[in-house]
Amino acid sequence: MVKSWATFGVDLHVDVTRTGSGLRKGLTDALRAAVRGGRLAPGTRLPSSRSLAADLGIARNTVADAYADLVAEGWLTARQGSGTRVAERAVVAPASAPPRPRTPGGPAYDLVPGTPDLASFPRAEWLKASRRALAAAPYDALGYGDPRGRVELRTALASYLARARGVRADPERILICSGFAHGLMLLGAVLRQRGARALAMESYGLDVHWNLVERAGLRSVTLPFDELGTRTEELTGGELGGSGRGSQSASGGKRGGPGGVRAVLLTPAHQFPMGVPLHPDRRAAVVDWARRTGGLILEDDYDGEFRYDRQPVGALQGLDPDHVVYMGTASKALAPGLRLGWLVLPPDLAAEVAAAKGYADWSCGVLDQLTLAEFITSGAYDRHVRASRLRYRRRRDHLVSALAARAPSVTATGIAAGFHAVLQLPPGTEQSVVRAAVWQGLAVHGLTRYRHPSATAPPLDALVVGYGTPTDSGWPGALEALIRALP
Repeated sequence: MVKSWATFGVDLHVDVTRTGSGLRKGLTDALRAAVRGGRLAPGTRLPSSRSLAADLGIARNTVADAYADLVAEGWLTARQGSGTRVAERAVVAPASAPPRPRTPGGPAYDLVPGTPDLASFPRAEWLKASRRALAAAPYDALGYGDPRGRVELRTALASYLARARGVRADPERILICSGFAHGLMLLGAVLRQRGARALAMESYGLDVHWNLVERAGLRSVTLPFDELGTRTEELTGGELGGSGRGSQSASGGKRGGPGGVRAVLLTPAHQFPMGVPLHPDRRAAVVDWARRTGGLILEDDYDGEFRYDRQPVGALQGLDPDHVVYMGTASKALAPGLRLGWLVLPPDLAAEVAAAKGYADWSCGVLDQLTLAEFITSGAYDRHVRASRLRYRRRRDHLVSALAARAPSVTATGIAAGFHAVLQLPPGTEQSVVRAAVWQGLAVHGLTRYRHPSATAPPLDALVVGYGTPTDSGWPGALEALIRALP
């Protein structure tokens, strides 16, 4: 007998063949094959034994016995009140056998940097803030709106950024955007309109940013990097500086430079991915360059709120608000899915960037803006950041302790802030370690992935491990799998 069925409440298609051992074994074999092959994913709830038996026209005990057999084998789980489900499985290879992927069809653990623990998003507090914000919102808040964004959020950000990051902000010069990439697109378009031909960037970073810059019609010119951070003094000579005459600067003045570089993109608080804060001398040097040449500094305040072992490094923008664009988002502190970011703009740039965004605030949802404003002013944002800081610090400490005990040849750097670490590997081992990590069920990137194609320094062998992404319950398993993959 071969039957397919669709049960009440749960659609399920499994072919059952009656064998010499009876229908119970045929049903058990069919369910086991569906789980093993990945058609029934971990966590999938199965029909009740009563409804499945009714659909098949067989005794309920036959279905119940088949379920019980698979529960005993570990393929299914059965709990009072939650029904019968496909078991969550993490197959660990024995030490003497070659490692195998932990789950079919994808990694068991995600250690790619850049995403926070989304399970810790403060849903209850966010919902309360949303209700309060909506109840207090004026009628015109639901219109097309100011292209700079809602004044409530710009005012809340001006106060928060001044207090927490040392940013000199005025609500009139803050523009709300849908994340960092959107802000970079707007700035790239304005720079190109002003005649800029190139943007200086760090030699390690994200390819999505390099591509956005190039699509804006600008060349990306890389700055060298060492243990003190990005070498900003390179802006003063050669192609990046020069003594050309008469060209308009990014901020409207005169500047030279045969390379056409009028702006530089930096992550001074916690360089991504290397994790080094920009040295004070180099912070001063890049500000001096911007003042002398009329240049513009785009400050990506990456991980600025998550510091552990020392006092927070204040925003570069506080040194010269007339030559620095401060760029921040809610992606790391809350969640990237909110698609909320902000630019604190120099006075002579604010109108142009607002015009580049358009005549209406079409890209950022008003209700989320109002909710975030209420979330900040109520103190919920500060409480969430502090709780997240403690969570990520504990994970970082677990990582460092595990490396010291079980992989002493691997050194973790860039760990004074943020929620990723650079694990320095023996020369020539990066690719083999990445492959080993994949076999252990890990999604993780080597440092080579973040190296700009035009970087001239010899490449380093390392892993970039994002320890913020796993849930609290998933972090121990992710760490164990990582340690098994390391030399």
